[in-house]
Order: sequence, then structure tokens, then C-alpha cells
Amino acid sequence: MAGAPDFWEDREKAQEVISRMNFLRGRIDSVLDLEERLSEVEVLLELGEEEEDEEALREAQKISRRLRRDFDSLSLSLMLQGKYDANNAILALHPGAGGTESQDWTEMLLRMYNRWAEKRRFEVEILDQLPGDEAGIKSVTLLVKGPYAYGYLRSERGVHRLVRISPFDTGGRRHTSFASVDVLPEVEESQEVAINPDELKIDTFRSKGAGGQHVNTTDSAVRITHLPTGIVVTCQNERSQHSNRDRAMRILRARLADKYQQEQEESVRQLRGEQKEIAWGSQIRSYVLHPYTMAKDHRTQVEVGNVQGVLDGDLDGFMDAYLRHGLK
Repeated sequence: MAGAPDFWEDREKAQEVISRMNFLRGRIDSVLDLEERLSEVEVLLELGEEEEDEEALREAQKISRRLRRDFDSLSLSLMLQGKYDANNAILALHPGAGGTESQDWTEMLLRMYNRWAEKRRFEVEILDQLPGDEAGIKSVTLLVKGPYAYGYLRSERGVHRLVRISPFDTGGRRHTSFASVDVLPEVEESQEVAINPDELKIDTFRSKGAGGQHVNTTDSAVRITHLPTGIVVTCQNERSQHSNRDRAMRILRARLADKYQQEQEESVRQLRGEQKEIAWGSQIRSYVLHPYTMAKDHRTQVEVGNVQGVLDGDLDGFMDAYLRHGLK
């Protein structure tokens, strides 16, 4: 296919095909690697039993543990068969009520997802970010690029709750903060999400965020309103109006794809899940730092004592339980 004379005429399509081929080749290599290591374990076990070689038995046990972990990871990835599961993911993080407290918590969540992406060798691109007045962030939208990024991260959609001794409270009192995580699949321009330019209202304005003098003295920020649906997307992170417009269009395509999927399946939970108030009682997961340490997912009942590890990006246990429960 890649050797066909007209293969590179549509460069974007060609890149998609090559990316898909590389992904499938990686899947095949993973299966072959598992088979090879399984054969190695069988040989070591046979050697250990026949010759009473304890070293061989210990090595077989060591390989078996890694083999089990990698098999579980591969089997989990095979469960990601949703329409957009293979796509990149767009995450939008927003603080709940509470001012600086919840804005700081939102920044902690941003760090957590960055660390998770690093562990998987995914690429993270900040599409839009608005810093807090004193600390933390008022909002941030990021693009996570990697195989099945959306399939994994859709488990994170919802309200996240933090309980801790506040670093901003001089009295050292315990505070509860909330932040919401919205997850959308990145969708390329296609017939399904075709956008008519005549149906867009595009406004430019002066950026309020970080970025230096140039951003703050030119109308580089962009707000796009999709008139038929009323969806509004704002992007002001980049210095150039063109870059902000391009990023805003990417987010708009994702939101339209999400909306159309809901309509087709006649279920508001198909992609976005329940929309809840960012407050007490609506959280999907709690992170407790005081008076004890624990992270608990309220949908699957999975609990982890090492909450700092979770905040450092160890989220696979929660994602695994969510997907194996078949939750949406």
C-alpha cells in the first residue's frame, strides 16, 4: 500500500495510514514478545525441576511476574473498541467553587495527568491555559497524543475531590476542594464533523493570560461560536491569532463530534457521562491527604493508600477497573 504511486498524494491521509500500520505492527510485536517470554519461562521451569536448579526457578518466577503485568496491559488495551478510543484525547480542567484552593487543586491535577502521560511516553500539548490570580489555574485545555489516549482517559471524566490541610490557610485548617475533568476525543476534519465557515462567528480580543507583552497588547485571543449549536470555544494561549484559531477549531471539532455521537446513540452518557455540579457529593474520585492518606474511586470502589503515587501519575489501576467494569 505504501509503495503505491499515488500513496503520498494525500499526505495527511498517508500519515494516518502509516501511523495505523505502525500501531498494528507494535501490537503484533507485543504478542510475539509475550509468546517468546512464555517459552523462556517454560524452559526455565523444566530446567529447574529436572536439575533442581533454584536459580532457574527464581528467574522463571521473575519473568512470570513481568509477563503477567504486560499481558494484563495488552488485554486491557484490546478492550478499547469504542468509536473514538484509538484517538488522541483533549482534556479540559476547571476548578470548582473555592477560589485559590480549587485553582491550586486544578494545577495539581494537570501535573498528575502530565506525569501519567510521561509514563506512557505520550506527548502533551497545552492548547489553552488561564492562570489563577494568586496560585493555580482557572482553566486549562490540553491535548494528549498517543495510541488509545482517549480510550484510557475517558475514565477520568467527572468531578475530582481533594481533602488536605490548606497551604493557603494560616490557621492550618483542613479544606475540601473540587475540580472537573472533561475528556473529548480529538477528531480530524471529516464529513461527520464538517464545519461550514458561514456558521461560525469568530471574535478576537486581547489575551488575559501569560505570554509576555506581545500577547497582552494585540488581539491574539480567539473566540469561536458555532451558531447552529451554540458551542463556544476560546483559545488565548499562543502569541499568534492564527495559532489560537487553529487550536480553537480543533477543540470545536472535538465538541461537535461528542455532540453528534450523543445524538446518534440517544444517550447523554455515551461520551461525556453525567454532567454534575462541581461540588460535594458529585465526585467520581476522592484524594485524601489528611487526616489519613487514600485515593478512592467511587464508581469502582478501588482504593489506593499511596495517594502521592496517584498524584504522581499512577492511574492505571483506576483506569483498569473502570474499563473492566464496562463503565461509560
